[in-house]
Amino acid sequence: MRRFLGFIVFLAVLGGALYLLWPQIKNAQRYSALLSAPMPIENSLPNPLPGQNLTDTWGAARSQGRRHEGIDIFAGRNTPIRATTRGIVLNVGPNGLGGRTVMILGPGGQRHYYAHLEKYPDLTRGEWIEAGTVVGFVGDSGNARGTPPHLHYGIYTMGGAINPYPFLKKNAAAP
Repeated sequence: MRRFLGFIVFLAVLGGALYLLWPQIKNAQRYSALLSAPMPIENSLPNPLPGQNLTDTWGAARSQGRRHEGIDIFAGRNTPIRATTRGIVLNVGPNGLGGRTVMILGPGGQRHYYAHLEKYPDLTRGEWIEAGTVVGFVGDSGNARGTPPHLHYGIYTMGGAINPYPFLKKNAAAP
């Protein structure tokens, strides 16, 4: 009888631990699936600002001898910006150049960077989002202060920044 009660207590503790750890287990599964998922191919990602024209501004000269590591998509201030992929929110917060920014870990381990935001929606680090989720609103924060409101959208791999323009569907609606 004692063994049986000990076994029941063990199962109860194990069940409680699994219950408490389930969110972390689920996130680990999602993280693993994201890293092993294929990277997006050309013309496969929705425009983060549906209906706005896309121009390839990759590599254009910037201050202090830098080159543009993304594309700028112009739209009215506070236009909702939609995630181009499913993923995990890596960062929501300010940085020197980008101002208010959001970084999403997407398929294949690519990081999708949204910068110069006016404001953020209610996103938290570690949160799982789907493609089409609003990740910010168009603004001119950071080193874009005083320029027409726009989104700076970039994609980063382990090897550095890549041009996002070829990956975006031209004139396509959000999912």
